[in-house]
Amino acid sequence: MSFISLGLSKPLLDALAAKDYSQATPIQREAIPAVLTGRDLLGIAQTGTGKTAAFMLPSLDRLAAAKTFPKPGHVRMLVLAPTRELAAQIAASAQAYGRFMRLSVGVIFGGVPNSKSVRTVARGLDVLVATPGRLLDLIDQRALSLRELEILVLDEADQMLDLGFIHALKRIVSLVPPKRQTLFFSATMPKAIKELADRYLSNPAEVAVTPVAKTADRVDQKVVLVNQPEKTALLTMFLQAEKTERTLVFSRTKHGADKIVRMLEAAGIASNAIHGNKSQAQRERAIADFRSARVPVLIATDIAARGIDIPGVSHVINYDLPEVAEQYVHRIGRTARAGAEGKAIAFCAHDERGLLRDIERLTRQKIEVAPLPEGFVQAAEALKRLKPAPKQEERSQRGHRPATKSDRRADGQRREQRNDRQRHPHRADGHAAHRSGAQDRNGQRRDDQRKEGARSSYRPEAYREADAGPRPAGANEARGNFRPDGGQPKRKFHGRRGRPGGPRRAQG
Repeated sequence: MSFISLGLSKPLLDALAAKDYSQATPIQREAIPAVLTGRDLLGIAQTGTGKTAAFMLPSLDRLAAAKTFPKPGHVRMLVLAPTRELAAQIAASAQAYGRFMRLSVGVIFGGVPNSKSVRTVARGLDVLVATPGRLLDLIDQRALSLRELEILVLDEADQMLDLGFIHALKRIVSLVPPKRQTLFFSATMPKAIKELADRYLSNPAEVAVTPVAKTADRVDQKVVLVNQPEKTALLTMFLQAEKTERTLVFSRTKHGADKIVRMLEAAGIASNAIHGNKSQAQRERAIADFRSARVPVLIATDIAARGIDIPGVSHVINYDLPEVAEQYVHRIGRTARAGAEGKAIAFCAHDERGLLRDIERLTRQKIEVAPLPEGFVQAAEALKRLKPAPKQEERSQRGHRPATKSDRRADGQRREQRNDRQRHPHRADGHAAHRSGAQDRNGQRRDDQRKEGARSSYRPEAYREADAGPRPAGANEARGNFRPDGGQPKRKFHGRRGRPGGPRRAQG
């Protein structure tokens, strides 16, 4: 069915034509007419079937038809997403779909300066895509209000509960007007989400175009039984043997993802990691390199398992099986998108057999067991001798300066060379108070003076020579400053009256 028969306005049809979208997916055919009528909606569909367009297209149509403008600090439509990457992707889709409409779109999430988020919502927005944490921060700062909200959308609602957003969701729903349109979308629908939908949806239209937790049809799934210490060797052999365009590898932990990157780097395979410990700039750069195929391998935690639409992902490798079986469905859904075909390979250790059975029970299909490649034992022993690449902090973008002292020394910048630099390079000699202690008043280093045979300006022995000479009788003995054994003369203590000598004590 084409989008023209769904009742969308001409600006939206023009935007879809510019993106070469002509035929609607099953979830779009069922959801768009229901949302256009203003009804609440509960949508269930497997990942990669176009849920974003299913709720964004009719919502933009309704916002444009109302012909109202948002007030400063208010929004008309709010889309909640569990991760930063998904929020940025939804906002980009909204801007593409509404390019021929005079609708403002903004996105806010953590990892960016708070002042930037405040500026984003200051003038008011027609569509705001946000993560729950940053949204509540702006509400607490009174920089954002939800009193004028018309449409509320929860995308990947089941993951929001898994990530512990239930309390944030309850608070956000309590701040929006009771008279609104609410849309719930997810790939899976556990019992907790069903109860939440029944509480916040009013007479919703339910759309379930595919069975719950069904994997994509065009994904060729296989599992390889391997020991846990040999997984890195198996991954390295696979990437060296297969000519893949883009390979997405899922690790269970953040530390494990970084370790895989270092091992692959030692084997000469370029890869990047993305997880919660990475800064927003690092995460965006890693996705951009992966999207453009500059770095064909991306190691990720489950932060990239939901909603991230990267075209051309040919292989998804589950380096570690997920502890929650539903996550397997979302992971392998990163491939075989938009009608393409893909392959999903899982590495299963002995202690992960129970997780594999849970996945097969959930998806109601038996995953084919693939054998280990030929010569795996010998190749694994050789790869075990490779030492992982050392941890390296990312270079500063300004001039690519080394980030740590060890990096500076590795680049040949020794401490002796750094000490030679003046504190104020724009001055000829620098201020006397800012000179290094190794320089005299003329700006010359004492080490250089000694090399030239000259005497240093500071000589402790000069005091001993002066003290050893003849002194007038009674000149210093009375004051107790004369030291017959040489050394610096003793000085009087010049402190505050009524206080004992020595360092000042902290006052109560």
